Amino acid sequence: METLKVIKIGGNIIDSDDALQKFLKDFATLKEPKVLVHGGGKLATKLAQQMQVEVKMIDGRRITDAETLDIITMVYAGKINKHIVANLQANNCNAIGFTGADGNTIVSGLRPSKPVDFGFAGDVKKVNTETLELLLNHNITPVFCAITHDNKGQLLNTNADTIASELAIGLSTIFNVELYYCFEKNGVLKDVNDHDSVIELITPNSIKRLIDDHIIFEGMLPKINNCIHAVSNNVDKVCIGKSDMLFNTNNKHTTISK
Repeated sequence: METLKVIKIGGNIIDSDDALQKFLKDFATLKEPKVLVHGGGKLATKLAQQMQVEVKMIDGRRITDAETLDIITMVYAGKINKHIVANLQANNCNAIGFTGADGNTIVSGLRPSKPVDFGFAGDVKKVNTETLELLLNHNITPVFCAITHDNKGQLLNTNADTIASELAIGLSTIFNVELYYCFEKNGVLKDVNDHDSVIELITPNSIKRLIDDHIIFEGMLPKINNCIHAVSNNVDKVCIGKSDMLFNTNNKHTTISK
């Protein structure tokens, strides 16, 4: 089977147009079939404040009421997604922007309201790969934002790391899939104050010790759980680090593998 790269980028790239332009120029040079997943960065919060809509967060996660859902749909599926697609076209990478509703690609269920009611937040239930396979086989790159749907007409705010993991798992029946989480650090760090203290390999067996030793905690924990979920469900490997790891494998980063 052919190798496919599923690549997720976060706020450190989205929030800087110079960083985004550099990344997209490099991303376009990747020869393998590829899927790009992006978060929303700070733009949705900025727009909400301009519209005088209260931004509510619990444990770093956004509470998505009806007004907030309208805003993040405009920002994620509109401005950011189309800006990325247009700039990929400028770099000769043919791309199409997606929410989970497009092509019925990602179906989610409304997250239970207990213990915390996150509003219109979705947890992925199913990935449909037919449309994506057709596009990828014609050298077209899907670009996903962090919006899915419930198959009943409701859009849902969905964690972008989770979307990347579930897409990687869904596509692993067709491709040999590698999943990359690009963020601002060199990888998972033994010491958060030492950027060079990268843990280069994590396995499902070593994860418990890292959690028990509080090396992996708080914000990194959901990301690592997505990584372990992916490699436990037929994804070849998951890498975490700065986006340079995609183009220079000698750059330090963390690999999660079986």
